[in-house]
Amino acid sequence: MLVQAIGAILPAALAVALSPFPLIGIVLILTGGHGRRNGLLFAAGWIAGLAVLAVLGVVVFGGADEPDSPSAAVADWGRVFAGATLIVWGVRKWWKRPRKGDRVEEPGWMASLGDATAGRALLLGALLSAANPKNLVLTASAAASIIEAGAHGADLAVAVVAFVLIGSCTVLGSVGAHLLGGRRAVSFLDGVRRFMTANSTVITVIVMLLLGAGVLGDGLTGLGR
Repeated sequence: MLVQAIGAILPAALAVALSPFPLIGIVLILTGGHGRRNGLLFAAGWIAGLAVLAVLGVVVFGGADEPDSPSAAVADWGRVFAGATLIVWGVRKWWKRPRKGDRVEEPGWMASLGDATAGRALLLGALLSAANPKNLVLTASAAASIIEAGAHGADLAVAVVAFVLIGSCTVLGSVGAHLLGGRRAVSFLDGVRRFMTANSTVITVIVMLLLGAGVLGDGLTGLGR
């Protein structure tokens, strides 16, 4: 049950981890003043926010392992809605992407990250994980998958922890690289930030469309049982 549950949540967890904005945010924090302290606090906030979403999802879909239960129907219809929403978001983001020659301004919250206070770094990490609509959709889908896989007790807890850690791997990896790699890591992370900034639209669109199609398909399959 545990292996099946972890396999089911992998796509959603990796989609959360590959979101460009938290990775850009953590790199800006790490390369700013008090980078180590603020980086650890940002990571703690991110993990806490994602954990809260995952626990809430498990509570909401607690009866989804029974195919004929109302929770299972809610989970399937939720997947249909979530998958369609991700596809629409992806198409809309691609349609509104910056064209060649357009001036792209850095969001205000990014511009001030280098000088963020400890409290702001913690709060921003939590908000980027828990208040992100895309993460909400992905986490709900993952929580339903864990329950439907039949995970209970310790297996359920391990699956939730696995989702949170996999979804946080890029943030945690950035912090770890900065703590262990010194100046060489700063240069590498800045290169990652530039790449993610330049290609954020393409990365986001690909993730949304592929995962949206998968989630929508799972929902339709469940409704057809």
